[in-house]
Amino acid sequence: MAGYDEYAAAVRQLSARIREGERGAAAETERRRTLHAGVAQLGQRLAAQEQRLTQLGAAAGLPPVTDPAPGPGAAGSGVEIASGVDGDPAVVLAEVGRLVDEADRWGQQAEALAQRPALLPTWSPTARAVAVYVGCAAVGALTMLVLVVANGIGVVDGVTLGALTCAGLPLLSFVAGWLVLGRWGRPALADTDPPRYAPLGFVVCALLVPLAYCVTLLLFRLVR
Repeated sequence: MAGYDEYAAAVRQLSARIREGERGAAAETERRRTLHAGVAQLGQRLAAQEQRLTQLGAAAGLPPVTDPAPGPGAAGSGVEIASGVDGDPAVVLAEVGRLVDEADRWGQQAEALAQRPALLPTWSPTARAVAVYVGCAAVGALTMLVLVVANGIGVVDGVTLGALTCAGLPLLSFVAGWLVLGRWGRPALADTDPPRYAPLGFVVCALLVPLAYCVTLLLFRLVR
C-alpha cells in the first residue's frame, strides 16, 4: 500500500503541475492577447493622428511630409520590437500609450490654434472687424492730413481735396479693411469666408475720415 500511496501522491503532484502549467499558459495567452489589442488600438490612433495632421498641414498650405519610416500599419511590429528589449512589454506599451496621449494633446492644441485667425486671434469677430475698419480709417485720416497740407501749399486743389475726403478716402479705407479681414481674419481651417461686417465697416469709414477732416479744419482755425 505504501507504493500505491506514493504513486497516487506522484499522480496528484503531476496533475497539479499540469493544471498550474495550463493556468500559466492561459494567463500568458491572455496577456499576449491584451498586448496585441493594445498595439492595434495604438496603431489606429496613430493613423488618425497622421490623417488629421495631413489635413492641418494642407489647410495651412504646408507641403505633405514624406516619411521613409514604416507607416501606421507597421505600428504593431514597432511595439513588438520594443517588447523584445529588456523590460516588461506591458510597461513598454504603457509608455507608448503615454506618448500617443501627449501627441493627442499637442494635436488638439494645434487644431484649436488653427481655428483662430492670424489677426487678433483672441478677439470676437465683431470687435476684430471694428478694430480693422477703425485702423484703416485712421490711415485714411492721416492721408487726408497730408492732402490738407498739400492743399495749403498749392499742390492739391480744393475740389480734389473735397472729393478725396468725402468719397475717395472713406471708400479706399473701407476696401482696405474688407481685404484685410478676408486675408488675415480667416482661420486656417475655415471652409467659408469670415464675417467682414461690410455695412458696419462702410459706416465707420464714411464717418471717421470726414470727421477727422472737420476736426482738422477746426483745429487750424483755432490755431490761426
